[in-house]
Amino acid sequence: MTIPRPEHPQPQLVRPDWLNLNGQWDFSIDAGNSGRERRFFADHQYEQKITVPFCPESELSGVHHQDFMPAVWYRRQFQITEAQAAQTTLLHFGAVDYACEVWVNGQSVGTHRGGYASFSFDISAAVKLGENTVVVWAQDEVRTPGQPHGKQSTTYASRDVFYSRVTGIWQTVWLEFLPRTHIVNVQYYPNLAGQSIGVQVQLKGTASLTVDVSYAGQSCGTATVQGQTGVVTLNVPLTALHLWEVGHGRLYDVTLHYGADQATSYFGMRDIQIKGNQFLLNGQPVFQRLVLDQGYNPQGIYTAPTDQFLADDIQLALKAGFNGARLHQKVFEPRFLYHCDQAGFIVWGEYGNWGTDVDDASALSHVLPEWLEVVQRDFNHPSIITWCPFNETLQNRDRPTGDILLQTIYALTKQADPTRPCIDTSGFTHTVTDIYDIHDYIGDGDELAEKYGTLAQGVLPDVRQINGQGDATKPVLLSEYGGIRWSPDDSGWGYGDQPHSVADFIARYRGITNALLNNPQMCGFCYTQLYDVEQEKNGLYTYDRQPKFDLPTIKAITSAPAGYEGAPL
Repeated sequence: MTIPRPEHPQPQLVRPDWLNLNGQWDFSIDAGNSGRERRFFADHQYEQKITVPFCPESELSGVHHQDFMPAVWYRRQFQITEAQAAQTTLLHFGAVDYACEVWVNGQSVGTHRGGYASFSFDISAAVKLGENTVVVWAQDEVRTPGQPHGKQSTTYASRDVFYSRVTGIWQTVWLEFLPRTHIVNVQYYPNLAGQSIGVQVQLKGTASLTVDVSYAGQSCGTATVQGQTGVVTLNVPLTALHLWEVGHGRLYDVTLHYGADQATSYFGMRDIQIKGNQFLLNGQPVFQRLVLDQGYNPQGIYTAPTDQFLADDIQLALKAGFNGARLHQKVFEPRFLYHCDQAGFIVWGEYGNWGTDVDDASALSHVLPEWLEVVQRDFNHPSIITWCPFNETLQNRDRPTGDILLQTIYALTKQADPTRPCIDTSGFTHTVTDIYDIHDYIGDGDELAEKYGTLAQGVLPDVRQINGQGDATKPVLLSEYGGIRWSPDDSGWGYGDQPHSVADFIARYRGITNALLNNPQMCGFCYTQLYDVEQEKNGLYTYDRQPKFDLPTIKAITSAPAGYEGAPL
């Protein structure tokens, strides 16, 4: 059987000795979530097969069970050679929704909570030469108060802005074999002015570390430090500077040597600054022509059928004139971000916070640990230009809990990554934010232009700021607009009345988009949305990615010059 999703799942740190565990696994639905009491991890008669990494709700999984599944179980065997048994063996999971425990040969090797972050366990002490068995239990009850679930429906059927659920494993599972002395993690800090790259490496063991940098196959920098352990920072001067820019994903290749361990990686040379109400990439204003991408597809739900499917979704946006996307209410997999990096496609790194009540103090424990795992995992992607952990929160005005929670997560995000701006919560009630973003679905271009014309006087209209006033001294961006319904069979929903014809749609799209492009105080927009998702029929493409409109026409409107791009520095 061909292995589904066979590509390496984490291009940021690739070693030659790894084993993809995607494919057929034994599978059981644990309707009473009693399997741990009944010791399914030791012995159990599995009723079904499932194709990993696809969730059991999806067609591609072969299960296609669409009712609630409080808990599920997986099992498969794998072989370990003598050479592999002598090394450190890591078992990696791209993502498992929501809580899970993993056993190898009947021994518990670790637990994880959170449906979006990647994680791994050192299973060296549990594996043996020859055949081994891995068992995974996953619990996912989206109806549990406080559990972040993004746009997954808490009712049996999809409804409104909530769609199919995703239970258990939904990204690649793989084994990695590496020396006992090895590289744990790497982070890159571009220094454009100094034409160098700062490289922070977390190490296990003690050995010499060498970092080799090349561009397009040509060596352009190297640095070595002797006898290092723990966390080490190197500065590598670059003989040639190639900037990562919008539309130009110029990437440097890196080879890391640490004792017997060798891994390949990459980075992009770019920096982000906020200067007054301007958003600067490499010192130049960039108008963010974003489109809302929710990361769903008909066959795999959260999981793309192929790696090429991920790259193709980016091309859909580019063909419609967009230069980036909001990755909405979901943490996208590293392979998607890798394709964004290659394409020079800018994105917001977001989180599926819906399901969490920010006015409940316990929400911090549900969100913060996983969110920081996400920030660390995706730190190196040059395509991510903004962090946004929450979306559309409405804090209780009579209690400070929600505001304090947002302020805390904002502060800890900035501590974990001081190189990027952070938006506390997209749209609605900001408490502390680097970019002031707004959601507004006015469907008339003249009305939209008049409403936001007040920015020229430093006044933000229709704000939900804690003190009742927005902050027009920050970059201002309409991060949700449009959402125009287009459903010829009259199914589903969208924002506003459906246009009477394609020409009517184009006129409306042109009107509201020009209203934002022509406002020199507006640093960007995000159109809702790239493609239909189930019953939400307001995409520029259908759910199966077919264009609804003439793409050259849409592209000409979207990519027209913006007044902001000509604003003086």
